[in-house]
Amino acid sequence: MKAKLISRITVVSLFLSSVAISGLALAQTEPAPVPGHPNVNEVNQRQANQQNRIQNGVADGQINAKQEARDEQHASNISARESHDEAEHGGHLTKGETQRLNHAQNRNSRQIHRQRTHG
Repeated sequence: MKAKLISRITVVSLFLSSVAISGLALAQTEPAPVPGHPNVNEVNQRQANQQNRIQNGVADGQINAKQEARDEQHASNISARESHDEAEHGGHLTKGETQRLNHAQNRNSRQIHRQRTHG
């Protein structure tokens, strides 16, 4: 019974380690700029910066797995909203869409900051 529990814990910890390492590798890549689309580039750069901050917080132990999952979900929602808005306007973001995405990114950024500084 005890060996079975230790085995499960080992498998789970190996899985979580591999997920964290792969997430860190993906987060370190910079988004390719989209020529002629400054609003899209701004949103993409902010997303990459927030991903790096999340991964650094996890690596430093300032952000736990639950907080990381929540932050990743928020980032995913912002990316989905961005993709939807771009699809509606031929790959462009309008000024209003950019403002809404920036507002969402500001909220997410504040949340990440609070988690990293206040535990």
